[in-house]
Amino acid sequence: MANPIFSSLPMTVFEEMSGLARTLGAVNLGQGFPDDPGPEAIRAKAADAVLNGYNQYPPMTGLPELRAAVAGHYARCQGLDLDPMSEVTITSGATEALAAAFLGLIEPGDEVVVFQPLYDAYLPLIRRAGGTARLVTLRPPHWRFDRAMLEAAIGPKTRYLVLNNPNNPAGTVLSDEDLAFLAEVCVAHDLIAICDEVWEQVVFGNACHRPLIALPGMRERTVKIGSAGKMFGLTGWKVGFLCAAPPLTHALARAHQFLTFTTPPNLQAAVAFGLDNPGDWFEAMPRDLERSRDRLGAGLKREGFAVLSAQGTYFLNLDLTASGIALGDRDFCLRAVKEAGVAAIPISALYEEEPVTHIVRLCLAKRDATLDAGIERLARARDIVRAG
Repeated sequence: MANPIFSSLPMTVFEEMSGLARTLGAVNLGQGFPDDPGPEAIRAKAADAVLNGYNQYPPMTGLPELRAAVAGHYARCQGLDLDPMSEVTITSGATEALAAAFLGLIEPGDEVVVFQPLYDAYLPLIRRAGGTARLVTLRPPHWRFDRAMLEAAIGPKTRYLVLNNPNNPAGTVLSDEDLAFLAEVCVAHDLIAICDEVWEQVVFGNACHRPLIALPGMRERTVKIGSAGKMFGLTGWKVGFLCAAPPLTHALARAHQFLTFTTPPNLQAAVAFGLDNPGDWFEAMPRDLERSRDRLGAGLKREGFAVLSAQGTYFLNLDLTASGIALGDRDFCLRAVKEAGVAAIPISALYEEEPVTHIVRLCLAKRDATLDAGIERLARARDIVRAG
């Protein structure tokens, strides 16, 4: 008999909108993947590793050279001192890393604080592990939380806190003040933080990503999750990183071994090469994406749309109500893809309860021509909706 936790779930909004975009030939500003193919040298390394490298099972916890490269990257970029052999595990993408964290740590009856809007894999995985989500609702335009909101979500059975920073879909990067407050709360309530930091290299302007694991009291109580796919714009590769103190890593690796067990060795070798030889990628990539953000934002504003600020990630949000569109986000997105040929994501789909229904998420990681076509078609969608 099918398990009701999963069999009752609808198709994800990302697959729905991307499927419609493929079927209808629409401009896809919905699902978060870039038009650019990614760094050529890293792709060439992966191809060479297939032809001339090792193609049998690599070690369950990851190739030693990749684990060392991950630790080295975080030492250079974030000042972390990770032992590559006892504190780093390689996974088949960040979603598998999340699954390993939830299934490896959560016991039936545990409560987990989760901020919404949220990545849609969080809640099914938490529930599959036997946990109960305690939701903290963030709302535009600032997407902030405060002490009262967080304390209200914490009870005697609360054991974990899930943090996505930089945040998808809000495009926010937490300030040092907010991170210090979260660390204080985790220590005071003896919580383990599971930190989804896949967008850590995609930050703009003066924004600066700081990992929660680096704050006082958090070294032994944080699971840090990273993604090579997001770092290098190679989203289909599905190479993720789990970083945590040895006692946590032991539990995470035990769960990982019964999920995917391991990750393709050629991709691991290529990611290790990229982390060790990034050149100016980690400076140039966010600058290029920031330019795309500005192009998309400026074009939307010229068309009369109200655009929210974005400090990072692949995403920019527009406010339907403030743009004079009297239609809910899901209905607008369906009409936009079917009648105007542009796919976007309704933010309401990323809420479990009391959803915000007037914000639409757009992917900015596209070529100029794609962005320009998306702007023109979104304006057409607005005009169609206004015309009735």
